[in-house]
Amino acid sequence: MTGAGHRGEDPLGDDLQAVTHLLGRAPRAPFEVVVRSRGGEPVVIRNAPLLADGTPMPTRYWLVGTPERQAVGRLESCGGVRAAEQAVGPAALGEAHGRYAAERDAALPEGYLGPRPSGGVGGTRRGVKCLHAHYAWYLAGGDDPVGRWVASMLADVVPARPT
Repeated sequence: MTGAGHRGEDPLGDDLQAVTHLLGRAPRAPFEVVVRSRGGEPVVIRNAPLLADGTPMPTRYWLVGTPERQAVGRLESCGGVRAAEQAVGPAALGEAHGRYAAERDAALPEGYLGPRPSGGVGGTRRGVKCLHAHYAWYLAGGDDPVGRWVASMLADVVPARPT
């Protein structure tokens, strides 16, 4: 996987079509591809902090790659959310939520006075809500202990995070 990505210069281009196909619907927020597979397909997108209509978007990083989504889904279905929460612990998780929220809030337009996205990773303030969101942030380079835990659980299934 690589970190090279769509930078918004062609909003009707190949990335929009690929992400629309992967999501099964058109994206609701402006985004950029921040992690790609070795073949160049989108794996992780970074959403703008606001949807196109101005609604706050709590989930900054979204896992769109099919093999990655499927592998994380299998992990979640086997109790992965609870296991990750226990493995990481509340202090480290709270710090990760804070880092995530700070990064997302820093992307809000200058002078923005409307409603702000709330919560940390996956929109939750406490605990683990979605391994997909944690793993996406981790793959994009985020300091996420849950994402790191997911990567270790999936080491034999999906490629490692790029260095």
